[in-house]
Amino acid sequence: MDKTRNVKRQGKTVKALENKKDGSCPYAKKCGGCDYQGVDYKKQLETKEANVKKLLKDFVKVSPIVGMENPYHYRHKVHAVFDCIARGQVVAGVYKKNSHEVVDIECCQIEDQEADAIIREIKNLLKSFKIKTYDEDTGYGLLRHVLVRKGYHTGEIMVVLVLASPILPSKNNFVKALRKNHPNISTVVINVNDKKTSMVLGERNIVVYGKGFIEDKLCGCTFRISPNSFYQVNPAQTELLYEKAINCAHLTGKEKVIDAYCGTGTIGIIASKYAKEVLGVELNKDAIKDAITNAKRNEIKNIRFVNDDAGKYMVSLAEKKELVDVVIMDPPRSGSDEAFLSSVVKLAPKRVVYVSCGPDTLARDLKYLTRKGYKVTEATPYDMFPMTYHTEVVVELIREK
Repeated sequence: MDKTRNVKRQGKTVKALENKKDGSCPYAKKCGGCDYQGVDYKKQLETKEANVKKLLKDFVKVSPIVGMENPYHYRHKVHAVFDCIARGQVVAGVYKKNSHEVVDIECCQIEDQEADAIIREIKNLLKSFKIKTYDEDTGYGLLRHVLVRKGYHTGEIMVVLVLASPILPSKNNFVKALRKNHPNISTVVINVNDKKTSMVLGERNIVVYGKGFIEDKLCGCTFRISPNSFYQVNPAQTELLYEKAINCAHLTGKEKVIDAYCGTGTIGIIASKYAKEVLGVELNKDAIKDAITNAKRNEIKNIRFVNDDAGKYMVSLAEKKELVDVVIMDPPRSGSDEAFLSSVVKLAPKRVVYVSCGPDTLARDLKYLTRKGYKVTEATPYDMFPMTYHTEVVVELIREK
């Protein structure tokens, strides 16, 4: 089959997959990434809500889950691993569950469609530019992964080429060819990952085209997104989630707020519009740099950031008898730990807003906080990741006198 006919065939296949009306996914059995693939969306929401209610039944009456009007193509951060199989065929997609076998995916039901199209384009360009995919076993080859990030409100697109070497052959022509069909690409970055590791991104970034980052708007604020920045993958639901978290803080403009596990400062910067003072604490120094940049970009003057362990820093504030009105905490899926939770108790804020991406670890942490004088007054689950079992929950706690 000649190249033109092959491209046309691929185009028809992709279009057919994108327009499937029955909601089924042809990769479901191979991929395994979507736990609820093929399950009616209403049923998905009912299952997730029931799970949160079961976990939190001893603490509070859980509000109805907030789902999406359209639960498809919500991921605005898309990662594809590249490999080469029999007869030199390049594949790009995800690892098959519990393996390092790459499932070749033309388009995904939960990924942004433009991002998927860019990954397909890169796959098609590799042969003409004589770029070899990286082989994990031999360490031979160049292209390991491609990461595409897209601004939900701005439409700006960043393409990150994760290479085993900093040298991309004919890089300017490669970018020109890529942008020919995808002019919305505003920046292209080479990320160098020359180590034998399961980590996707390396530490070094080389800007090939554009400014090396994109921007997006969230709850009226503008945020810079760099290749290594943390930024929620579902911006539509994130806005609702963060608005709820701010509402649960009951800010009047007089409060001192701590944004613990603040990352790149998103929640704290949004909260700063309604508080007297916000202090963001984060252990990751690169995230703190992004947070400071984001605060300057939004001309926020009543927020500052500290690069430290949040728990230890809060204990030091308690020892100094610093008064804090609200603690907003957004820990990883593993939840918090007793050291951090005890620091919250010692600091004794009037209100705690817990944003959780792990309802089971949330229940464990609430058990500790409710024993130490806090009462759960509200809990609202959000479906941030349709087709998967993951659920986020915003919880409000108040200190009982």
